[in-house]
Amino acid sequence: MISISTIAIKLLMLLSFGNIWISRDFDFFYFVQQWPGSFCDTKKSCCFPLTGKPVSNFSIHGLWPNFSNGSFPSNCNIAENPFNQSKITDLIPRAEKGWASLSCAGSKKTENNKTSSDNTRFWKHEWDKHGTCSDLILDQHAYFEATLNLKDRVDLLQILQYNGIKPDGNLYSIVNITKAITQAIGLEPGITCNTDPSGNRQLNEIYLCADKYASSFIECPILPSRKSCTDMVEFPIF
Repeated sequence: MISISTIAIKLLMLLSFGNIWISRDFDFFYFVQQWPGSFCDTKKSCCFPLTGKPVSNFSIHGLWPNFSNGSFPSNCNIAENPFNQSKITDLIPRAEKGWASLSCAGSKKTENNKTSSDNTRFWKHEWDKHGTCSDLILDQHAYFEATLNLKDRVDLLQILQYNGIKPDGNLYSIVNITKAITQAIGLEPGITCNTDPSGNRQLNEIYLCADKYASSFIECPILPSRKSCTDMVEFPIF
C-alpha cells in the first residue's frame, strides 16, 4: 500500500515540474534597445569593451520573454542549459557590434590600465535571466541569432533622424519620438527614460514586441510605463 506521505511527495514533484514548465512559458518577447549616450550619461558612467567605443547607434539590451499581464519569467533553466559562448562563436562579430556591454560591473583592466566592460558577462546575464525561459522554443544559438536579426530589421536611429530627432543633446517631445517610430514600422513602441547627472530626463530604451519565435514584430500586448519620462526628453550625444 502506498503511504500518504509517498503520495504527497509525488504530488509535490509533479507540482514542481509544473512550475518549471509554466515558468518557461510566455506570451511574447520584448525586444529592447538602448541609447548608449544615455547609459553613459549618468552618475554611474560607463565602460567600453575591449573592441573599443561602440558606434553611435542604438544597441541591444536584450530579448525578454513576457506575459501579457505584464509579469515575466526569469532564470528558468540555468543549471540544465548554462551559457556557453562556443555555441555562438559565429555570431560574436555581430554581437560585438550590435550587442556590446557598457557596464563597468565585472570590468577588466586593459594593457593601458583602462577599465573595459565585459561583453561575455553581459551576454551570459541575458541568457541566464531571459534566454533560458525561451529555450523550449529557441536554443542558445537561435536565441542570439534571432535577437541580432531583429536588430537588423529596424534602424531606430535612422527613423528618428529622418524625423528631425537627433542625438545632439537637445530636448525632444516624447510624443513625437513615439509617433516617428509608429509611423515608420506600423507598431507603437514602448519608451523608458533615465536621468543624467544634472537631473534631466533622457531617452534611454525603446521596446518593440516580437512573437514567441522572435521571427516577427507584433503589436505589444502591454507597453512599459512611461512614468520615467517627462514630456520633453534629452537625446544625448554619444
